[in-house]
Amino acid sequence: MEIACSNCTRLRQSYWICIFGSIHFVLSQLPNFNSVAGVSLAAAIMSLCYSTIAWVGCLSKGQIENVNYGYKYTSPSDYMFRVFNALGQITFAFAGHAVALEIQATIPSTPEKPSRIPMWKGAIGAYFINAICYFPVAFVGYWAFGQDVDDNVLMALKRPAWLIASANLMVVIHVIGSYQVYAMPVFALLEKMMVKRLNFPQGIALRLIARSAYVAFTLFVGVTFPFFGDLLGFFGGFGFAPTSYFLPSIIWLVLKKPRMFSISWLINWASIFIGVFIMLASTIGGLRNIIIDASTYSFYS
Repeated sequence: MEIACSNCTRLRQSYWICIFGSIHFVLSQLPNFNSVAGVSLAAAIMSLCYSTIAWVGCLSKGQIENVNYGYKYTSPSDYMFRVFNALGQITFAFAGHAVALEIQATIPSTPEKPSRIPMWKGAIGAYFINAICYFPVAFVGYWAFGQDVDDNVLMALKRPAWLIASANLMVVIHVIGSYQVYAMPVFALLEKMMVKRLNFPQGIALRLIARSAYVAFTLFVGVTFPFFGDLLGFFGGFGFAPTSYFLPSIIWLVLKKPRMFSISWLINWASIFIGVFIMLASTIGGLRNIIIDASTYSFYS
């Protein structure tokens, strides 16, 4: 809005977060993954569109004057923690295996036509789309702006205003869809827990209470700690590294029992050690950056 209407009265950041959260109070009532397919498709299309606008815009803009590709000077400890946080952000970007399992659970599976076959094709397609979204933006954006690149590279482009405003609107649509996809397994877990432990009856009331409570909680966290990059690093390590990077390897070793020091055994153990390191490092790095940023932030501004 600020790009498209420079003379408009600016709203507080916390108000925008509340507007974003209010949308999810409605969308969270969609019952399952099949019902959010349209939202997910729209999010995927928007992701391709705005990432293409970002890297093409950087390419057409060219390098800024006196571009510097060195890392910004900080203390050694700050450098280390920010690298840790970056690992968490990368982990978050390429995670999603827990969601993949929930999606696979909705696909009919028989011995003749196991669900793993279309799921494998879908996973390859998903990571291919990830790659064509992430890598051009990373390479071209860094080439154009160097160490001065913003968290949101679109904000550094500025012109033409209508295109940059449209691309940022696409980001909003993408994140709305992503929220619903990642929240579905949490919704299922909450509802299952309320039915088993609290004897809550299945139905619309259960969905309304459980899902609205979760949206309200995430809305509170978002308004209180609007540090997107830091939160990505923290939750990438704390929330996604275990389920995506080392728990599957542990389960594989337990079930398949590959021969010790075989290629499969070595690869899985390497994944376990790397995954545990990323989990610990990115969680610490993200938490530290949240604390640092919070010390200079005016809450609910």
